Amino acid sequence: MKSSKIIGYWPTVHLAQLPQIAKEIWTHLPQPSLVGLQAEMGSGKTTLVKTLLAEAQIDHFEGSPTFSIVQSYLSPNKGPIYHLDCYRIEGAEEIPNLGLEELLDENAYFFIEWPQNITEILPNQHYWLYIRSNADQSREITLCHDH
Repeated sequence: MKSSKIIGYWPTVHLAQLPQIAKEIWTHLPQPSLVGLQAEMGSGKTTLVKTLLAEAQIDHFEGSPTFSIVQSYLSPNKGPIYHLDCYRIEGAEEIPNLGLEELLDENAYFFIEWPQNITEILPNQHYWLYIRSNADQSREITLCHDH
């Protein structure tokens, strides 16, 4: 039986605060870690991943891998990091052809947008970043650990 524990909560985050929030998020993530980002379209998933990568000393962000699904990075202080965008995966029958199960076995960090499209292959222990839009244009960010 899975249980989820909130390990980080930031109720009102403005864009200028993202670097500090990213630094705090990294303190909660052991290597390897898989982090699913749950949020509505346009609420800042890719922006948060870009900021997390910048905090990992990656300055050549390639954008969201919407069409390629996977973008890989090598951080000098965090090691391999993969950014996945699973928005275009429409059904479980597509997953075996993409090689994602093998990829997720790697000793690396994973940040996955639209993880609900690949729940069948997510490991039992993983993290969730929930992003909610507030009325004042800020975001509420919650980091949870499923175990």
